Amino acid sequence: MNKNRFSYIILLPTILIVAIAIIYPVCLSFIYSLQYYKLTKIYNKKFIGIENYKELLSNKIFYNTLLNTSIVVLVVLILGVIISFLIALLLEKNSKISNFLMGVAIIPWALPPVVNGVIWKFIFYPEFGLINKIAYTFFNLKKPLLWLNDHYISLIIFGIIIAWRAIPFCAIVLLANIKGIPDEIFEASEIDGATRYQQIKYIVIPTLLPTFTLVVVNLILTGISVFDEIIALVGFRNLGQTYMVYNYTETFTFLNIGFGSAISYTLTLICGFIAYIFVKGERKNEK
Repeated sequence: MNKNRFSYIILLPTILIVAIAIIYPVCLSFIYSLQYYKLTKIYNKKFIGIENYKELLSNKIFYNTLLNTSIVVLVVLILGVIISFLIALLLEKNSKISNFLMGVAIIPWALPPVVNGVIWKFIFYPEFGLINKIAYTFFNLKKPLLWLNDHYISLIIFGIIIAWRAIPFCAIVLLANIKGIPDEIFEASEIDGATRYQQIKYIVIPTLLPTFTLVVVNLILTGISVFDEIIALVGFRNLGQTYMVYNYTETFTFLNIGFGSAISYTLTLICGFIAYIFVKGERKNEK
């Protein structure tokens, strides 16, 4: 038996698992997206082509959820890139408490998303939340601040929560690549009189540009796929509804499988377009 055939045999169980667990559901949901398929009208199931996609693109809720998700992603990107880089620089310095700081930094990422949502719910709870208690105590607040009752403020809060969960992973990725920069480069720059700021600007940041691309992609996908935290925080409300909540509501609340599948595939196309832009940019940088 030649080596190539043996390699395929070894990979066969993995290929079967991927085909059954991923490829088959993806193809099936695409077929559903081309059908009129409601579980409440199961016997009226029929092929309707791209009508679900036409209905989606003419739906005002679709564009509202896209806008809401874009605001969340923007907040996640701004906070995630800046804070994860600062944390990576802080952890890069070897000290007695470096391991402790690393453990503390990784806690938000290790906690389940629902737990994160519940924690932040106690912080922003209108009547007895932590922030309102602080405001009552130190700023003589007369009535509670309804943080999650404002459309844009609630979206910013969603972004803060998602960034809080995503930052530890991004910081660790950046830290690993900072550690990979040879010490000789920093030593040579110090001999030439470079300050710490100049080292960061001219050595660290240019070296980390490919890593920043990975971090940005991870933050965008995390922001787009936000679901658990929002449900734990505010439930299935329409105010500040994101794309994933809209998708879940249409598919599993209204049992509109065909339309929900169209929503899913539209999001897939959007994510694919974003990935294409980043890959094309990376190839330009390589050239």
